[in-house]
Amino acid sequence: MWLPMIGMTALPHLGGLYGGFITRKQVKTWYPTLKKPSWRPPNAAFPVVWTCLYTSMGYGSYLIWKELGGFTQDALVPLGLYGAQLALNWAWTPIFFGAHKLKLALIEIVLLTGTVGATMASWYPISSTATLLMAPYLAWLCLATSLNYCIWRDNAEDKEE
Repeated sequence: MWLPMIGMTALPHLGGLYGGFITRKQVKTWYPTLKKPSWRPPNAAFPVVWTCLYTSMGYGSYLIWKELGGFTQDALVPLGLYGAQLALNWAWTPIFFGAHKLKLALIEIVLLTGTVGATMASWYPISSTATLLMAPYLAWLCLATSLNYCIWRDNAEDKEE
């Protein structure tokens, strides 16, 4: 049982590594040009926070998988929602940092936050521990959504969308 646990815990980090690749240059060039609220976390906090969040959500998905006996019919909704939120999570960075589409990134992160809430609701009857492992992620997404909104509101953006 070690291999599924390690694989499912590590899986979310793949998108994080890709996102880090996209973000690395933009944090030094484009991102400093944006008006940001005074309450935003320091740039150095983001990789630390995301490492913790990706690890906890990945391990939570393993707990759900294990409790439901693998990729069974019963696992379709809870792990399907998890996969959907993971895809939305991985998509945000290329939209915001790669394409510089602040409004689209805001719409996307609102969808992501709702999908995480739905994932947690589907997980709770199966494993309260797995659900609680997602709680810091949901809290961080609320902060990130607020930050994305303020950056969109306070910065001019091409109106081609």
